[in-house]
Parts: sequence; C-alpha cells; structure tokens
Amino acid sequence: MDARHLSKRLATAAEFVPVGARLADIGSDHAYLPAFLALRGRIEYAVAGEVVRGPYQNACREIMREGLQEIIVPRLADGLAAINADDRIDTVTICGMGGPLIRDILSAGAPQLLHHPRLILQPNVGEDNVRRWCIHHGYGIVAERIIREDRHTYEIIVADYDQGIRQLSPEEELFGPFLMREHAAAFVDKWTRERTKRERILHHVQQAQTSAEARISQLQSQIKMITEVVPDGNGK
Repeated sequence: MDARHLSKRLATAAEFVPVGARLADIGSDHAYLPAFLALRGRIEYAVAGEVVRGPYQNACREIMREGLQEIIVPRLADGLAAINADDRIDTVTICGMGGPLIRDILSAGAPQLLHHPRLILQPNVGEDNVRRWCIHHGYGIVAERIIREDRHTYEIIVADYDQGIRQLSPEEELFGPFLMREHAAAFVDKWTRERTKRERILHHVQQAQTSAEARISQLQSQIKMITEVVPDGNGK
C-alpha cells in the first residue's frame, strides 16, 4: 500500500470524503489517505495528525515524496488536538483503531468539533461504542459499509451532524442500522462467527465452578440478538 494504491478499507473510507473537503486524518500513519485524495484533486487541504513520532515522520516523508507540502500539513499531536481553528476542517477521518479509543478521541476533542465536521470512522472492534457516541452527540449515521480484507472484517461508519436525529435501538447500535438492512455477505459471515464465539464462551462460563449468572445472562442475550438478525448464517 502507498499513496497511490490504498488498501480496500482505506479506499472505502475515501469514497465518503466530499470533493473539495478540508480534511483532518487522525492517526494518519504514512498519510496515505490524505495523499491519495490530494493526488486525485479530491481535497482542498488536509492535516495528517499523529501522536507517535515514528508514524509522524513517516507521514512527513510521504508528503514530501509526493510533493504535497502545499496541501497536506503533518502534525505531531494527540487526537483532535492536531486541528487548529484556522484549518477550517469540515471532514474528519479516524481509521484503524478500536471503537473505545475512537470514542475517547472524539470526546476529548470536543472543542475541535464545534463546527460539526463530517465524521468518517473505521473502528477495528467495538463499533457499537462509536455509534453510541455519534447519536449521543447529535450525529446521525448516514452511511455504513462492511468489507472483508486479508481475513479481517472492517466497518466504516459515516456520520453528519443533525439535531433532529432519531435514537438507535440496541440492535442498531450493535449491528449498524444500514448494515442490518443490507445484510451483505460480509455482515452475515461476521455475525455468524461472533455468535459461535459467544456460544463457546457461554459453554465455558456455564461449566465454571464459580457463579456467573450476570455473564451468562449477557451472553445468552447477545446470542439471541444475533440469531434474530442472522437467523441461520446464510443471510436468508
């Protein structure tokens, strides 16, 4: 992967960046995503934020290699602290982190979200944490994608600020409102595997000597919810 050839998950996230956007890519690593968009004339400006010096230096080198210094600014900063007011950011991407970490980055960066940029979020796990944060902070989910790449499943969540948003049901928080309806093969595959995983854990917990009624109840509830959404593992 490089700035001219993105992975499938980053290319999918890139599809939702509006043409002419002023982008902040948080946790940018090599800055491949903003560089890819800049090379295609898709963005006006970008900040490539990194909290770790090594990835930040990678981003600096990639930006220089592609001659994009006038469009992309690399910054060594923690989360949304990479964004300055005069950047006039209208789109934020955060890809390749756990859902709880993305949630914490968004919560800690509230001052940088005052102008309500579009959020394009790709959590590796814990997607329900991201959806819950969005709804609780006035963001409506406008699109979702689920993809399978290199034996991993990734979800992309796109949210725009909307004061009139409706709340999500527990099922929609867990599975995703769009993904539930679309019922793509990758979705069925993921949740069939997740149900099997929970059934295995439930069996071990039930066999344990110590009492774990709360955990058993939680697992049974999750298995029931998955079975209602993905009844037989084949999408029918």
